[in-house]
Amino acid sequence: MLDPELQNRVVLVTGGNNPAGIGAATAKAFAAQGAAVFIHFFRQPVPEFIKAAESACLDAPSLATYYALQRHSAQEVVDSIRAAGGRAAAWEADLADPSVIPQLFDHAEQVLGPVEVLVNNAAVDEYDTFLPGKAWAKGDRCEVTGLPVNTLSAISQDQAFAVNSRAVAQLMAEFARRHIAAGRKWGRIINVSTDGASGYPSNVSYWASKHAMESYSRAAGAELGPYGISVNIVSPGPIQTGWISPDLEARITPGIPLRRVGQPEDIADAIVFFASQQARWITGQLLYVGGGNRMHQ
Repeated sequence: MLDPELQNRVVLVTGGNNPAGIGAATAKAFAAQGAAVFIHFFRQPVPEFIKAAESACLDAPSLATYYALQRHSAQEVVDSIRAAGGRAAAWEADLADPSVIPQLFDHAEQVLGPVEVLVNNAAVDEYDTFLPGKAWAKGDRCEVTGLPVNTLSAISQDQAFAVNSRAVAQLMAEFARRHIAAGRKWGRIINVSTDGASGYPSNVSYWASKHAMESYSRAAGAELGPYGISVNIVSPGPIQTGWISPDLEARITPGIPLRRVGQPEDIADAIVFFASQQARWITGQLLYVGGGNRMHQ
């Protein structure tokens, strides 16, 4: 059996409150390897256009389910890890506020010790479009008119970039600052992107902000490598975190070579791999994890 050598490592996972989400699965996967896990979370309000879409779109019940899951606390994930004999704690904060970044590390260090593995999973997804007065429901592309707020705006851009790229960059910088100041020689950063980050209609700012995050990740991998920190990206395909309805799953599965949608554990395992001893000579890389949904050309 391979030993990832993660026993007693301290891991910080952002966005870990959805019990059916990637962050929660990742926290549990690290805990199963004997790591101590600090879980960041933030309960975002349900976007107004999602409320409107619920009455107009085929996949609206799944959207409602997803956003209800996003309103959970991370405490049930913490309780699950502790019940299995692991160490875990959580703290709620809005990563759009830059002042919480050092506080997050302070809280983790006070409870568990210096952070050695950083997993940037938290994201804001407030759908916007270049089309005037339109919005689209995730997955179904059914049109909802009369919602001009969801046309691309400075607000929609700022919401996406504040968390999905700026906060990720600042979290990496804070991780590096503490790591270098303490003279540590081993560190791992794994950032969660999406397999449409190169550009995607109907959800333009979210995908663009993820593309920016990928650029930050590669730059960080190049600069932080001499200090023993690897930086890699996991890019998920369609993962069932509560948003995929049975109808949508039936439509997209035939286009996936491995013939199923992904589960959060599929992504968690890839994240743990990048933190493991087995990935010790890998940095600055992007790994698509989507059953072949997207492949490098």
